Formats: sequence, structure tokens, C-alpha cells
Amino acid sequence: MNTATIRRPAAAAPASPAIYTTDDERWAAIVARTREADGQFLYSVRSTGVYCRPSCPSRTPRRANVAFHATTQDAKAAGFRACLRCRPDEPPLAERQADAVAKACRLIDAAEEEPDLACLAAACGMSRFHFHRIFKAHTGITPKAYAAARRAERLKQGLAQAGTVTAAAYDAGFNSSGRFYAASSGVLGMTPKRYRAGGGGEAIRFAVAQCSLGALLVAATDKGICCILLGDDPDALVRDLQDRFPKADLIGAEPAFERTVAQVVAFVEAPRLGLDLPLDVRGTAFQQRVWQALRQIPAGQTVGYAELAARLGMPQGARAIAGACAANPVAVAIPCHRVVRNDGSISGYRWGVERKHALLQREASQADAHKAEAA
Repeated sequence: MNTATIRRPAAAAPASPAIYTTDDERWAAIVARTREADGQFLYSVRSTGVYCRPSCPSRTPRRANVAFHATTQDAKAAGFRACLRCRPDEPPLAERQADAVAKACRLIDAAEEEPDLACLAAACGMSRFHFHRIFKAHTGITPKAYAAARRAERLKQGLAQAGTVTAAAYDAGFNSSGRFYAASSGVLGMTPKRYRAGGGGEAIRFAVAQCSLGALLVAATDKGICCILLGDDPDALVRDLQDRFPKADLIGAEPAFERTVAQVVAFVEAPRLGLDLPLDVRGTAFQQRVWQALRQIPAGQTVGYAELAARLGMPQGARAIAGACAANPVAVAIPCHRVVRNDGSISGYRWGVERKHALLQREASQADAHKAEAA
């Protein structure tokens, strides 16, 4: 299982020369607490003796008491000290938060057992609540989920190297065999013994059919559907399945599986019918969280990447959302096609932009027809 990637906020693009070149423009930025102005200039307040960033949350000072400075050195040379609220002599808040989250991740990575939330927060100089919120905003998952992902990664590495399954479990941070076996199936997607053998012997039934979108491959384990792939070439879809599960026993042309395939085809043609079949999809904690959110988007509706990221509590995570959509192994059933650009236009789709456009048009027309019937 891959761990969450810490995404440092991108540095703000340099302001154009025409911005904040006059005192009136600078004062307007202070009144509006414009974050984009941070780094462009500083201001000092004569009555308090401090200098601040333009976005400082302190009470707006009187204009007559304000002076402007290009650098912290200029402000200090004029006899002012740094504000304790916005801390203009330190890196920007977003960068400080990203550094704190990266520090917490290093602590989790190095710990033999999952660190206590209070200890992580204290090490980062934050309260438990504030740390939990900041960590989730920057990584997309909670500290507990990140620790579980790291433990799963250590377990997978250990099963390939350790002398016994038990040794691998304790090396990964499971402090009891009971906890390990209770969590192993969710972590590995199969029993530890089978995973240790490379996944060999796992039976996956599959079949290829035709639908209005082209070739459709459906594959399932004994737990549920693990792949729905779309394309033009049936052979290429089978090769894709083989690449995904190189050591599994792939079983094709099984008559009993045809009913499942027929249900999936019917669902692709009429998404409003729903797919009443269990799924067996495996991904990182973050991917699972995004995929679950995707399944909450009704047929006939779309959502922007940034909006979906905001719903998940990570307003800077649009790019990570796009990555999770691209990793989706179950076309249509996990409707990543319902995520569009922020302006509503259609962006890339793993199975082709034309298919994404066709799916959205179909769902919109079916939704309109349903509303007309209800009216």
C-alpha cells in the first residue's frame, strides 16, 4: 500500500509589477487581509511598535499609524519588532504547516508502534484538534490512516523478507497476533500466507463483452468485482488484467459468470438502475476515501476536482483527487467520470474522453427523462 504523499503548497506566483506599487494598493490589501500580498511587502504600526504581513488577522490599524516596508530588515531597522500573530519573520503559514506535517510523518515512519495523537501534536507545537485538522488538510487522510498505511507497507515488505509471518507482523508494528490477523485481509486483500506466496492461487473470474462504449471486461474475486475495464481491443483489456494480477489464476469463459457480466453491461447502459453487486477494490487509504466519495455523486450530476477536494477537507488537494480518479480500477461502478474541471469542461479520462462525454450525456438525458416522468 502506498503511503500518502505530503504535498507542499506551491509558492505563490510573483505579483506583476503593477500590483502593490502604490500605498493605496498596499492599504487596500491590508484592509482585505489579502494572502496573495504576503511576500510583496510588510507594514508596521506606529502605535504598537510591530510589523506584520498584509494578511495579519490582528485588528486593522488606523491608516495614519501605518508605514510600508519592502523587507523584514527594513522594518527592523526602523525600530519595529515582528508581530507574534502573523510572524512575518518566519516562513509563510502554509509552509510552516507543511513542515510540521512532514515532521509528523517522519515520526510515524520511524516509530515501531503507532504514535499517540497527543504526542505527535506536541512534537509539532499544536493542539490535538488543530494538528489533526492540519494533517488531514495536507495529506487527505488522518494521522491514524497514514500510520496504518505505513504499517501495511512495512508488513508487505516484511512478508517478502522475514523468516516467518509472525516475525513480519511484529516487525510491522502489530503488537499481537490477534490484531494482525484481524487486520491482515483488509491490509493485504488476501491471507498473509497467500500474500507471502506472491498472491498465487487467488482465483479471478473474468469475461469480455460488448456494450455501446466498446469492449468491456469484468473481473471478480470471490469477494466481489475487482475490475471493470473499457477499451477498443478485447485482447488489450485481458493483457491489462494479467498485468494487474500476474500471479492469480484467471478463469475465463465460465457460464455462471455471464449473469454478472450482463448486470454490469445493463448498468453501463442505464446507470440510474444502480449496480447491486459487491466490489473488491484495493487501494491506499486516501484512494479508498476518494472512491467512496465518488460513489456518493448521483447519476446525472458532476462535481469539480476542487469542489470534491473541499468536500473531503483538503482544499489544496485537487491534483491528488485527479490521481485517485486515474487509479480507479472499476469503470462506471466507481464513477470517476462524474468529476470534471472546475469550469465544468470535460478533462482526461482513463478510458478515453469520448467515453466520458458519452457517459455524462447518457446520464444527463436519463436524469431529465426521469424528472419528466415524475412531473
